[in-house]
Amino acid sequence: MNKAFPIPDPAAHRAAVPAIHRLTVLTLNVHKGFNLFNRRFVLPQLRDAVRSTGADLVFLQEVHGNHHQHQQRYPDWPSLPQYEYLADSMWPQFAYGRNAVYPQGDHGNALLSKFPILAYGNRDVSIQGNEQRGLLHCTLEVPGHDPVFAICVHLGLREVHRQSQIDLLLDYLQTLPPDAPVIIAGDFNDWRRRADRRLSEQAWVEAFTHLQGAPARSFPTRLPWLRLDRVYLRNASAIGAKVLSTHPWSHLSDHACLVVELAL
Repeated sequence: MNKAFPIPDPAAHRAAVPAIHRLTVLTLNVHKGFNLFNRRFVLPQLRDAVRSTGADLVFLQEVHGNHHQHQQRYPDWPSLPQYEYLADSMWPQFAYGRNAVYPQGDHGNALLSKFPILAYGNRDVSIQGNEQRGLLHCTLEVPGHDPVFAICVHLGLREVHRQSQIDLLLDYLQTLPPDAPVIIAGDFNDWRRRADRRLSEQAWVEAFTHLQGAPARSFPTRLPWLRLDRVYLRNASAIGAKVLSTHPWSHLSDHACLVVELAL
C-alpha cells in the first residue's frame, strides 16, 4: 500500500528558521593570493586565517577565477577558482564578478556567504583606460528579514576614475528598496577620502567612522597608514569593528583585513 507524504512548504520552512539579527562581515583585498611584494603564494594560509574569523559574509577583491601560468608554477595552486577554494565548506554560497580578463586568466570581486544568494550580477564600472573594475551586487536571504543587499567594490587608482565610479555606484543604489538593509564593502582606493564624503552626504554610514571617528587604516598591511578599505551600511548598525593587521594577517596580503559586526 502506497503512503502519501506531505509536500514540504518552503515558506513554512523559512518561518521556522530563527531570525538572524547580527552578522559578521569581513572585507579583504586578497592580492591574488600573494603576500606583500608578491614574494610568496599564501592562499592556503589565507584560507585558514579567513576561516578563523567565522565571518558570515566575506567580501573579496583581486581574487582569481583562474590563471594558467600560476597554476603550472606553484605546486599548491588550487584546482578550483580562488573564491571557491576560499569558500571551501564554510561558505556554501558564493558569487564571482569577473572584472579583468587577460591571456593568462582573470580576476575580480567575490562574495562568500553563509546565507542563500538569491541573485547576483556584476556591473562594469571601468573608465576609459587600463583599469577594469566592477561592482558585484548580491541579493541575500537572511532569516527574519526581507532581502539584504551586499555590494563588493574595488575602485580605480586614479581620482577622476573613482569619482565616475562613485557616480555609477550611487546610481545603482537608487534602484534598491529604501528600507532594505544594504552592505557595501571593499577596496575604495580612496586615500583622499573624497568618495567617503560623497557617500556620507547621501546618508551612508561607514562602520569604522561611526565607531572610531574615521575609516580604518588598512594599507600597507605591515604598517597600515592609508585609509583605503571601507564598510558602508544603510538600515543596519555597526556594533563592532577591528583591523586585522598583525601576524598572520601582515604576511597574507598587501591590505589589512577589516571585520565588522553589525545589527540588522
